[in-house]
Amino acid sequence: MSEQRTPITVAPIPTGEKSEFSDLAHLAAQVGDGRLLKMEVDYTKNVDDALPKADQMAKSGNVAGAVESLSALEKQSRLGCDMKSNTRIVQHMVKLCFDSQKWQLLNDTIISLSKKRLLIKVAIARMVRDCCAMVENMPNEELKMSLIDTLRTVTAGKIYVEVERARLTSYVVKKLEAQEKLDDATNMLLELQVEFLLEQMRLSIARKDHVRAAIISKKISTKFFAKDPNDDVQNLKLKYYELMIVIGLNDNAYLDVCRHYRAIQETPKVLADVEKSKMEAICKQYEALLRAGTPTCPATGVFESSESGNKRWEDLHLRVGEHNMRMIAKYYTQISFDRLAELLDFPVDEMEKFLCNLIVTGAIPNTVAKIHRPNRVVNLRARKAHVDHLDQWAHNVRQLTDTLNKVSHLILKEEMVHKNLEHVSIH
Repeated sequence: MSEQRTPITVAPIPTGEKSEFSDLAHLAAQVGDGRLLKMEVDYTKNVDDALPKADQMAKSGNVAGAVESLSALEKQSRLGCDMKSNTRIVQHMVKLCFDSQKWQLLNDTIISLSKKRLLIKVAIARMVRDCCAMVENMPNEELKMSLIDTLRTVTAGKIYVEVERARLTSYVVKKLEAQEKLDDATNMLLELQVEFLLEQMRLSIARKDHVRAAIISKKISTKFFAKDPNDDVQNLKLKYYELMIVIGLNDNAYLDVCRHYRAIQETPKVLADVEKSKMEAICKQYEALLRAGTPTCPATGVFESSESGNKRWEDLHLRVGEHNMRMIAKYYTQISFDRLAELLDFPVDEMEKFLCNLIVTGAIPNTVAKIHRPNRVVNLRARKAHVDHLDQWAHNVRQLTDTLNKVSHLILKEEMVHKNLEHVSIH
């Protein structure tokens, strides 16, 4: 019999509050190459003394001198692997330029710091993040675009600042789109490997590249929309399915479009909106209702007044006609041309052409339809399965053989009777 072991309760070890160095180390592990280099010299005290002096020099008007005074200490902290001190210095250098409104010096400082030897990735990532925050506070559009171009240049090919680069690129794309440069905006956005999949789909659709938009849509998992039902995720879901509807309409994939509309209808945000979720009562003017909509149920744009909208309306008419014809085949064995044209909502000539097409394509399942033009009627009968045909053939063959056997027996009987009569007459 095995001994019963008593579990030992282990209390969690308190770790205390996280320090700034712990946050920097975590950032280095996440956005850097995973290596934490040992700090050879601690320049914290030197930095504490140098930063106020640089501030005083900048206030006196010598901003370039203030930045230059920090360059030597920046190099020492960088080569000495003092990540915390180096981060403080590079952040302060760009801050001095921004506060003093030395925009050209700011751009030159950013480029210079990003090209240093043995640069510390965490320090550059923090500097770029601060500069991205400065973009919104630039005094005019020209300076803002100059700073964005500088930041996009220094972040090119650096994976640890790819998120910042993606957001800066998004700003440039919006500006290009406002200038109606869709090709340039789309190509720039498609270069990104992170975020903005919906924007890539939208711009691809805007320049009529529906194939690329469909390929990008496959990168998005719809399970994400079901996991988190908050308002932001629901907005993304609605935007995604609106784009998928456009792709489906372009491909004439009406069943997929129906699924996308149903996914929108089942979104909690839409269900909570009474005006959006209410379905209009059936009325006589179907076409006017679907094309123009109503105040509480606006038109979807599927049946808009255009060549593609008219084609979709004709396709809907044909699909409804096919459905009605399948229902008619279940309850009629013979029907006149005029009555069938009335039920299908087609003129008689178009009805005959429509029915012939259904017969040829086999769109009426399990039904054999034959048109009798002299009598102007259509005969409908259920299509028999192959097994039923074989059973009927076997029954007919058996009946034929039984008839032949009976006839042969009767012939033989008559022959015997005549032979007996001849024998009696002779005697």
